[in-house]
Amino acid sequence: MERYFIGVDQGTTGSTALLIDENWNVAATKNVEHSQIYPKPGWVEHDPVEIWNAIQTAMAAVLREAGVKPEQVVSIGIDNQGETCLVWDKKTGTPVYNALVWQDRRTSEYADELNLRYGDMITEKTGLGPDAYFSATKIKWILDQVEGVRERAERGELMAGTLDSYLIWRFTGGEAFITDTSTASRTMMMDIRKGRWDQELLDIYNIPGSILPAIEDSSKVYGYTTPETFFGRKVPVASCITDALAALLAQGCLDKGDIKTTYGTGCFMYTNLGDEVRYSKNGLITVSSWQVGGKINYAFDGGVYIAGAAVQWLRDNLRLIWNSAETEEIANSIKDTGGLYFVPAFSGLAAPHWDQYARGMMIGITGGTSREHIVRATLESIAFQVYDNAQVMKKDSGYDFSVMKADGGPSVNRFLMQFQADILGVSVDVPVVTEMTAYGAAFLAALAVGEFSGIEDIRRCWKLGSRYEPRMSSSEREFRIEQWHNAVERCKKWEISNRS
Repeated sequence: MERYFIGVDQGTTGSTALLIDENWNVAATKNVEHSQIYPKPGWVEHDPVEIWNAIQTAMAAVLREAGVKPEQVVSIGIDNQGETCLVWDKKTGTPVYNALVWQDRRTSEYADELNLRYGDMITEKTGLGPDAYFSATKIKWILDQVEGVRERAERGELMAGTLDSYLIWRFTGGEAFITDTSTASRTMMMDIRKGRWDQELLDIYNIPGSILPAIEDSSKVYGYTTPETFFGRKVPVASCITDALAALLAQGCLDKGDIKTTYGTGCFMYTNLGDEVRYSKNGLITVSSWQVGGKINYAFDGGVYIAGAAVQWLRDNLRLIWNSAETEEIANSIKDTGGLYFVPAFSGLAAPHWDQYARGMMIGITGGTSREHIVRATLESIAFQVYDNAQVMKKDSGYDFSVMKADGGPSVNRFLMQFQADILGVSVDVPVVTEMTAYGAAFLAALAVGEFSGIEDIRRCWKLGSRYEPRMSSSEREFRIEQWHNAVERCKKWEISNRS
């Protein structure tokens, strides 16, 4: 009987199940979208129960498509959004409030207060700068603002964590309440060197440590599915890792200086730092990339909040496109954007700017600006944001690079990848399997159940799909980048100045 492995990528706009065969080829894949909830400007929420149901639907779909029985599945690995978090009832599993998404900005003022009083200390301990992006401020908001929740937490009735901890808890019928260092390092609560929750920080945020999950290795059998959670079978749930860091692993970026970018709702670029904790002077954060065999690996992280989400905005809000796939043909139908630049700062700007009050802007609009110009400018904005992160990565890490690996849904867009190579001035490599987040999660789970001898075995699973070489002249590249930066400067601090 053939054996199969499942990787679940729980992403910002949907959940993907990846079914992989014994030769580590993809047998089937299914993505199920979930709702984006916007109660107020700057607020972003998800329904955790809807996400759980989406994962169940996706897993059933890949098994059915490939004609695979549940008993043929060897292990399940899970990657997650990172900072998105929730609080739920430890008996019923019912969330006390929707999950607060990493994009959510409702705690910006509290993050500013933390930065003024404790900024240097928080960065030294966690590798992060205080920001509404991270989970601690969000969990505190739920405890403080949802009626009765803090009292229930103090009575020991509730659990809190990032989405991975909720999903693994549900998969295992409440047996496992865990997270891993890669996800915990994005909460602003974990001591990045020790790999455990920091009590001093928990006291500052007024978050009881008793409601938080245990921090474990990224590759470990945490528990088993129940008959109710996986089609009548008990299967090891054996990996837990943040999505883009799962992709760093799956891309084979195991050596210091290796770099890759995952394109999705946002873009996340990482440079491997090995076992060394280093701090950026130019807006990057330092995170744990994974922990295997008790050893923590680290990386510089440059995040772009809005990438594929901007394309989704063109589809759902502006109705300029029917689907993301058509943007490639539209962008190639014109020679340039007609001088239009789009800064998609819907939720502020992340690294290297870290301006939570920036807002989206199009500039350079003329009477000749068309739908095609807007679509092309949207794709170009993704590449420009990645360029900004790459420059800081090189400066702060001391590592140069001649190739950047790329993955995620938008990496199949040939216009975007070619423009990315042009703006970076280096080659961009896209693997055969673009869903590298779920692929990495599946590998770590297989490693935990003995399918591989070590983490280095991931390299023999990687296959090159396409290489994009830069074609743009240096003079054009410099001009385009200068104009992009002019546009970025004009959208900064918009919310503050607009209020005053």
